[in-house]
Amino acid sequence: MTPAKTSDAVDGAAMLAAAADFLAELRERSIEIDRLRQLPQDLADSLAEAGFYRTLVPPSLGGLGLSPVAVAQVSETLATGNASAAWCTFIGATSQIMFAALTPEQLAGILRNPDVITAGVFASSGRATPARGPDNADGYIVSGRWAWASGCHNAEWISGGVLIDHGDHVDSGVNSGVDRAANPTDTAKPADGRAFFRPEEIVVHDDWHTSGLRGSGSSTFEAHDVWLPATRIAKSSAILRSLHAAEPLYRFPLFGLLALPIGAIALGMARASIDEVIDVAKTKVPQGSRRTLAQRPSLHTAVAVADTKVRAARALLYETAEAAWQRAQTEVGSLEIRRELRTATVHATQTSVEVIEAMNTAVGGTAIFESSPLQRHLRDIQTASAHFMVAMPVMELAGRTMLDPDTDSASL
Repeated sequence: MTPAKTSDAVDGAAMLAAAADFLAELRERSIEIDRLRQLPQDLADSLAEAGFYRTLVPPSLGGLGLSPVAVAQVSETLATGNASAAWCTFIGATSQIMFAALTPEQLAGILRNPDVITAGVFASSGRATPARGPDNADGYIVSGRWAWASGCHNAEWISGGVLIDHGDHVDSGVNSGVDRAANPTDTAKPADGRAFFRPEEIVVHDDWHTSGLRGSGSSTFEAHDVWLPATRIAKSSAILRSLHAAEPLYRFPLFGLLALPIGAIALGMARASIDEVIDVAKTKVPQGSRRTLAQRPSLHTAVAVADTKVRAARALLYETAEAAWQRAQTEVGSLEIRRELRTATVHATQTSVEVIEAMNTAVGGTAIFESSPLQRHLRDIQTASAHFMVAMPVMELAGRTMLDPDTDSASL
């Protein structure tokens, strides 16, 4: 396998081919991945060297600059081998879209390793308060607790959403030798941003004990009064003031971007489940029968129905995502674009749940064993579909915006 190089010439086809090269290893190591409850570090490193973690970073910042559609297709392909691996790489990739908010100095610190593995949680579950540090350096005291930090066990940099307090740096107390900053008269609304941590600066809790997406290592991490230099805090609004603000990626609906790969991963698992049933059916002779499962008319129907559902859901997802991407070439997506992108993603995920459940039922006891890809896909899709970005409340909000134009649609 040839690792992807940082170049404008790297396209979705090249990364799809790279993803296909990993499939045999992903399938072979799936039990190992689940038992570790995280990606083996050597596998994560190989995925990073191939470029999967930097697919969404503009080439000018050291990334591959793929479209969200291409990233979704790559995630879908990887998921046919192992959904946890696909999940970690897409989370790492989306966490790097904040690179556009960093100054050259900030970026240089993070990208000492061009194949850096990142993880991150977008939710603003932390607080950053201005504080002077060693040698009177500008910085922040950061505390918070971030759940669902997929891929954090493999990452060199782990980021968490923070609310950034305003105010001047003043001496108002000491914590572990660091001067705190406080400005009780400052009532300005905190700014949204992201804090970038090294693993040794945080506490990662061993709380990812799940049935599905077990290998994603989506643990909770905490920061307790950690002083970070100002170069490790990025304000979200900085993207709007950067040279990258006019790039299509930053016009593409943010929540649509975060949700899209989940729907694609779900479809990848659904397709792999259909393929697995077809392979098993050719040789399995059910108890009490003289014919293989492949000779049963009921299975013929089940497979055809499942295939049609996946093709239809996939067509809607990518047609909608491509329309959103084309709109992003010139303008920010409308409410209609955002709504259609999110509902297509939820539909793809829910359809995949139906298909994977049906395929597990179709082969009976063969699917109950840990070694069966069908059993793993069933566990993984149940966990993936519980993610709030693709859960049914999204449909409720989408429908409300169709009936009430005054509905707050910020989270679509």
